[in-house]
Amino acid sequence: MSEGVNECKVSRVMESSAGIAKIKTEFLVSAHTRELCTTYTPQKVIDAVEQSVNHAGEVGEPPTKKVKVKGQNKKRPRAKQTPMKEKLCIFLMREESCPYSDSCKFSHDIEGFLKTKMADVGEHCYLFETFGKCKFGLSCRYGQCHTSADNKSIVNEELWRKSQEHMAHRTNSLSKELQTTLRQKKYDFSKADKIQKHIGQQIKDKMQSNSVDPNDRSMAVVVSTQCSDTSASHPSVDDAKTIERDAFVVVDDNDSRNRETVAEKSACISTPFAASSSRDAMAVNGVELTGKESGKESGMESAQQAGRAESRAEAAAADTVKHSGAVTDEDVISLRASEKKRLDFTGLLYVAPLTTVGNLPFRRICKKFGADITCGEMAMCTNLLQGQQSEWALLRRHHTEDVFGVQLCGSHADSMARCAQLLNENVVVDFVDVNMGCPIDLVFHKGAGCGLMTRMGKLENVVRSMACTLDVPLTVKLRTGIAEDKNIAHNVIAKLKDWGVGLITLHGRSRQARYTKLADWEYTGRCARAAAPVPFFGCGDVLTYEDYNRDIATPDVSGVMIARGALYKPWLFTEIKEQRSWDISATERFDIIKDFVNYGLEHWGSDEAGIEKTRRFFLEWQSFLHRYIPVGLLECPPQRINERPPLYTGRNDLETLLSSPSCSDWIKISEMLLGPVPSSFDFLPKHKANAYK
Repeated sequence: MSEGVNECKVSRVMESSAGIAKIKTEFLVSAHTRELCTTYTPQKVIDAVEQSVNHAGEVGEPPTKKVKVKGQNKKRPRAKQTPMKEKLCIFLMREESCPYSDSCKFSHDIEGFLKTKMADVGEHCYLFETFGKCKFGLSCRYGQCHTSADNKSIVNEELWRKSQEHMAHRTNSLSKELQTTLRQKKYDFSKADKIQKHIGQQIKDKMQSNSVDPNDRSMAVVVSTQCSDTSASHPSVDDAKTIERDAFVVVDDNDSRNRETVAEKSACISTPFAASSSRDAMAVNGVELTGKESGKESGMESAQQAGRAESRAEAAAADTVKHSGAVTDEDVISLRASEKKRLDFTGLLYVAPLTTVGNLPFRRICKKFGADITCGEMAMCTNLLQGQQSEWALLRRHHTEDVFGVQLCGSHADSMARCAQLLNENVVVDFVDVNMGCPIDLVFHKGAGCGLMTRMGKLENVVRSMACTLDVPLTVKLRTGIAEDKNIAHNVIAKLKDWGVGLITLHGRSRQARYTKLADWEYTGRCARAAAPVPFFGCGDVLTYEDYNRDIATPDVSGVMIARGALYKPWLFTEIKEQRSWDISATERFDIIKDFVNYGLEHWGSDEAGIEKTRRFFLEWQSFLHRYIPVGLLECPPQRINERPPLYTGRNDLETLLSSPSCSDWIKISEMLLGPVPSSFDFLPKHKANAYK
């Protein structure tokens, strides 16, 4: 190894301790005084900053205080909503007659709307050029290219017919009928309720027999300590029988899915953690397979009935039949003779579920650069059960997302089980993830997110009930623990693998640590051993293909979930697959932003509301995107995720603009693609430092 490389490594270690990336001297900005950007900052924030700095020398005033520019802005203002009376009726956009007539809450005055409408952003409408028709008609901010002189929409019939095939693949939207049923509380959740109540009673009986409170917080620390330091092996026959006995599903005679044969499910991808057994029976995630051929079921029906009768007689003699009130297990619960869909995620690149920034347009960008698995943003189960349109929008799936899941957050087993049934019957997903890692106070103090890790009885009820209700695999994502110095994830994981979980993902930080420290991959490896043979993914601090190679080499780790690294540089997936560092140009980076904007217009709309929503989601993403440091500017590449860049200039003006930490420059970028911001526009970035220029 050369002397220069050694010096480079030494200097990099010194810079890492300071948390500052080492950039070539010719690109550094030597002197710059940062000032609050008041152009788009809400007036309340400006007043608060001015009041926090007292003028020196005034009698009776305390000493001058230094303005704090670190940390996060809490209680950020929401985007202002346009009154419904100022919006054009959606039926008039489609050139249809409005069924609500005079009682419609939206405007029917086309001429008045066109007079007050903001000027068009550009001459080319992405929706019209892609699909042959723009469904936003006159309200489209690019409408001049697809609107005739008499205010009629122009349609490219040939392109429109071709696009219908792709549009038909749009899934997981909330229909009006389903929304009405949920709001009126008329949806039939009897299946989920039976499962949850039965499993809840089982847990209660078990806890009472052991004299343990099911809500005892200390259980999260003391359970399964014998499993924490040893590497688990494949389950034995007795273990498989235990899983079979503890995992239940309801069989509904009116549900055709409960009568699917094993042959109909033979196309499912096999899983490496299926419990093996000497007899021809297997239980995975609450499902038992019996018999070699499904066609034998009808011929063996009488023999099976006789066998069940004999088993019940023996159980009655031994007084071992479990009761739920006056109803026995056999009366309520039975094992279904079909196999769940299962997926093998080993070695695949997984985009983490990211609140706010992990939206559908962003996931499309990641898929374009090689991501294999995508997951929707965290959705609150109570909001889904209430039929909230905004929450259901988080479940939408693009046809390019070939392996897609949704993440649910909740603290109560009954609502989580109901939500699992609701999704199982109305959306198309490949897996459902349970959020056990959200550190937000509002979520945590309600017992959801990280709060589930401290309630083992409640957690078992949630996981087992959902696993038995779903036809797709159930996965979980959790943190190392609550407190920074008390890791409890290994104890929780030892239980999760016996409750029907198909995949476990660990974010190697505690709730208390947040992002103040690096992810603990040593502890992640310990948890991977505790999870075996269940597939296990690690998450944290992957920004380069070298980081990925190091983490994927951790024993018993099946794959790596990528979160912030994808926000900094979505082309990271290409770097990993091609095993190279990509010194991407500013023009290529700007093209990525163009794609995001186009995908946003397709997803949120090309009218005024859709454009402003696209703009705000871009600004949220840009708060991470600007942190990428071009490879050619680094003195000692690669960039490390815990290093923040000093103020620097790029190799050209566009690269300097894309790397700016000021939100005023982010807004300039948005105006290059989405036109000028409205006069009433204001934006407060998530991080205080980005409000300064």
